[in-house]
Amino acid sequence: MTTLQPPVAAGPRPAPPPARRDRRSWTGWGFIGPFVAVFAVVFLAPIAYSVYLSLFRDQLIGGTTFVGLENYQQALRDENFWAALGRVSLFLCVQVPIMLGIALLVALALDSGRLYGKNFFRISIFLPYAVPAVVATLMWGFMYGTRFGLVSDLNSAFGLSLPNPLSPDLVLASIGNIVTWEFVGYNMLIFYSALRVIPHSLYEAAEIDGAGQIRVITTVKLPAIRGALVIATIFSVIGSFQLFNEPSVLQKLAPNAITTDYTPNYYTYSLSFSGQQHNYSATVAIVMGLITMVIAYVVQLRGMRKGV
Repeated sequence: MTTLQPPVAAGPRPAPPPARRDRRSWTGWGFIGPFVAVFAVVFLAPIAYSVYLSLFRDQLIGGTTFVGLENYQQALRDENFWAALGRVSLFLCVQVPIMLGIALLVALALDSGRLYGKNFFRISIFLPYAVPAVVATLMWGFMYGTRFGLVSDLNSAFGLSLPNPLSPDLVLASIGNIVTWEFVGYNMLIFYSALRVIPHSLYEAAEIDGAGQIRVITTVKLPAIRGALVIATIFSVIGSFQLFNEPSVLQKLAPNAITTDYTPNYYTYSLSFSGQQHNYSATVAIVMGLITMVIAYVVQLRGMRKGV
């Protein structure tokens, strides 16, 4: 006769030996190590070096000397810097809403399913983003020309007297037109991708409630893509403060309208490579980076706040 033995209660699993725990802890670092190394070299190291440069000044007498925060005090009193910052701030307040509004309208039109040939329109609108910024600026710059470009041809063909798009009063709007042409397709793709993943159950519920197209857009689509709207806005804010390619290329075509301190980035470039003021250039770049970071963070907090 076989006697059944009572089951033995399972005790706690013994802890792995210390050597095995050490190997596990180093495994994660092995995966993220290459990224951390590249991030430190291409991102953290340049920032640290810029901060280091901003604390010194190259003087005719005495050479490079430590000046502490004097460069930052000079930047806060620099009228050229604040004028450039005001110019890109105006550019941001006008151009970004127009660009994002056009991109959103195009994305909604493509998502509606009522647009014939939507694949063709989607590729066509996105295609300008594939054109390099320098090439796009040169193309538009020649079209803006009043002596050799499209504006000149229109004036000659129809006897018109169109205003010069590269004049001091209109050059900022002309740059905004170029940037809008370049990035409408990019932002459209962000919005369209977000619209495509909205659950169909929301549309069915809106249809049962008898909602029309406008109400579906305002109560279903726009709230559902709030995250995409915030991301596109943050990217656009950062891009506006980094404005460089367009004014630097057009400066050769409109030297009287675009100065070397037209935008903060162009001012930084001119200080470093034309004025040989590397220390002060690093200071202006750091101040501009902090301003951009603060504004982008405020936009993110405002955009993701519930109930807004």
